[in-house]
Amino acid sequence: MPQIEQIAATLSSQVFWLLVFFGLTFVFVGLGMVPKILGTVDLRDKQIADDITAAQAARDQATSEEEAWRKRENANRAAAQGVIGEAKDKAAATNSTKLAEAQVRLDERLIQAETAIDAARNSAMAEIEAVAADAALDIVARVAGAEVEPAAAEAAVKEVMAHG
Repeated sequence: MPQIEQIAATLSSQVFWLLVFFGLTFVFVGLGMVPKILGTVDLRDKQIADDITAAQAARDQATSEEEAWRKRENANRAAAQGVIGEAKDKAAATNSTKLAEAQVRLDERLIQAETAIDAARNSAMAEIEAVAADAALDIVARVAGAEVEPAAAEAAVKEVMAHG
């Protein structure tokens, strides 16, 4: 068969050209493209490593700044608590003084009111005694038809009121 005889003559030629083509492809890809790809990969790896280093440095700086901020905030908070405590103490002292002054004024007003009440009570008792003495004079005059001295009537009313 002529097709089978032809395979032997063309096979060696095809294998030769196949090897030449793959060889050129290997040289082109292996020597031309692979170093460029590896260079790009190395550059990318270096860039990633630099970015990671920069990120870690930024994180460390942020952590130290945060720590400093927290210390300042704690110091400010403590100072504010001190100011608040001083203000509370000052307000308590002021309030205590004002309350003492108000208590003194109230005590004075209470003494004045008690004095006024005692005076009013004594005045009322004197009026009651006078009215009772007049009433006793009228009753004795109407019931007994006798005339009693006003001083005796007042003395009798005082004696009854003292016992009663």
